[in-house]
Amino acid sequence: MSINTVESVAPPKGKPKWLRVKLPTGKKYTELRGLVDKYNLHTICTSGSCPNMGECWGEGTATFMILGNICTRSCGFCGVKTGRPDTVDWAEPEKVARSIKLMNIKHAVITSVDRDDLKDMGSIIWAETVKAIRRMNPNTTLETLIPDFQGIEKHLDRIVEVAPEVVSHNMETVRRLTREVRIQAKYDRSLQALKYLKARGINRTKSGIMLGLGEEENEVIQTLHDLREANVDVVTIGQYLQPSKKHLPVKQFITPDQFKKYEEIGLDLGFRHVESGALVRSSYKAHKHIE
Repeated sequence: MSINTVESVAPPKGKPKWLRVKLPTGKKYTELRGLVDKYNLHTICTSGSCPNMGECWGEGTATFMILGNICTRSCGFCGVKTGRPDTVDWAEPEKVARSIKLMNIKHAVITSVDRDDLKDMGSIIWAETVKAIRRMNPNTTLETLIPDFQGIEKHLDRIVEVAPEVVSHNMETVRRLTREVRIQAKYDRSLQALKYLKARGINRTKSGIMLGLGEEENEVIQTLHDLREANVDVVTIGQYLQPSKKHLPVKQFITPDQFKKYEEIGLDLGFRHVESGALVRSSYKAHKHIE
């Protein structure tokens, strides 16, 4: 295989067989689904229709989004609404902490929209949410999947100070496609944020990329090299799926063998964990990434 060739198939009308998933089942899933519906709890797992929801919930992991559901950025891959966000809900940290307690979550992943409209980029609510979860759920471990906070160190420092077990920030794609895929984001700024977090003492840093947007194999490998040079510990690699007709189209469905190849390359580079597969998402097997 040429280094520039990605083993993939052109997007047909239907998804390939390796992208088909069974509906989530199981006692733990049923219990948590009942709690989410009864108390109107907001998880990315449900709102994003994550294919791994049953598996993650069965292992006591769930993902929560803070700072509203309207983003100030308009990334071409993301299904979150773009526009003028609502005012900050300062009671949100307690609400999230209470949701985690009700669901008896062992490992929580917290993420958010970008809030470039706020002077602190939302970093204060981020820190307060971690503190509230710690108070109410002292045995729950945490991953914070953060925005880039425009690379401003004093905002990143607020995350460092509350010391989540894992801090994650997604590259999402390769350098060449960043402007098209992430629009307001910058490849090197994201790398620098990850490098800074590690240098400031974060125990475990993490990032993720999506495939199928037209990237070439050598570009994916270069991104993995860049992440290791930034001292990132964990990487997730998954298949991009188009949220709606308004979003970027899927250019390729990456084969399971190609995902396996990237996993092996990542492990050879020295990542502590590499999750690579069509259905892998940022928080997939997140509870294992603190090990």
